[in-house]
Amino acid sequence: MFEKDPSFPFHRFLDEAGDTTVYGKGKKDVVGCEGVSHCFIIGMVKFREPLEPLRRKIIDLQNSIARDPYFNVASIQKKVSGAGYYLHATDDLPEVRKIFFDFIKQIDCSFEAVVATKSMVKFETKYHLKEEYLYADILSHLLKNKLMLKEERLVLNISARGKSTKNHNLELALAKAKQRFESTHDGVSMKTRIVFNITYPTIEPLLNVADYFCWAIQRVFERGETRFYDFLKEKISLVIDLHDKEKYNKFKNYYGPKNPLTAANKKSPPMH
Repeated sequence: MFEKDPSFPFHRFLDEAGDTTVYGKGKKDVVGCEGVSHCFIIGMVKFREPLEPLRRKIIDLQNSIARDPYFNVASIQKKVSGAGYYLHATDDLPEVRKIFFDFIKQIDCSFEAVVATKSMVKFETKYHLKEEYLYADILSHLLKNKLMLKEERLVLNISARGKSTKNHNLELALAKAKQRFESTHDGVSMKTRIVFNITYPTIEPLLNVADYFCWAIQRVFERGETRFYDFLKEKISLVIDLHDKEKYNKFKNYYGPKNPLTAANKKSPPMH
């Protein structure tokens, strides 16, 4: 039975794709090298249906995959024998991805993300060699337009990520978001109270949906591969390519249903 006062309007679920690594051994720029992404992405899902029945459906789906003899492979059984099987796009078999993408297609939800192009210059000058500062800055851009919602509070269920999701760093992100909000809303007071809830995909199955959306966006920017993005495109309301200097001042770095991402959004390998 659905809850009388559903909580889904004021919950969001956040995950990331890519990594925050910029320096390798000897402070060498390793962006774009094998195992290191060109971009770092933080994405947020909003569900428009009761959360608890949706959690149950995802758990049931995960259990059915874990029990299916067809999926009796090492990568799945390792998770089963550890913290328990959960869906994670990077690790999942193509057949599993298809199952969960079809599942997401049926959910009433929307997704938005901010994409940061990593560079050594920004890492040194703007983020002071701190990977968590990069995370805080990207998160602030995702939050800045969420500070005047009709909801009195907004609970951000965030996938844990080391120092980046420690309370002081999340508060830094919120402070940056407030600054950006105030700079574009002169005299308007912030209405929404932000609450952070740090959790894990093994505990909160709804994070798996955010993970899959982020992975679909990552495939566009890292590989120029659009088929996963195209499959979920109608649910992706906004993608901001934060460091696209050529399009930044024209707001053409804001992508949505009317201005979709294409293979041209792939980031070219940096010159080393």
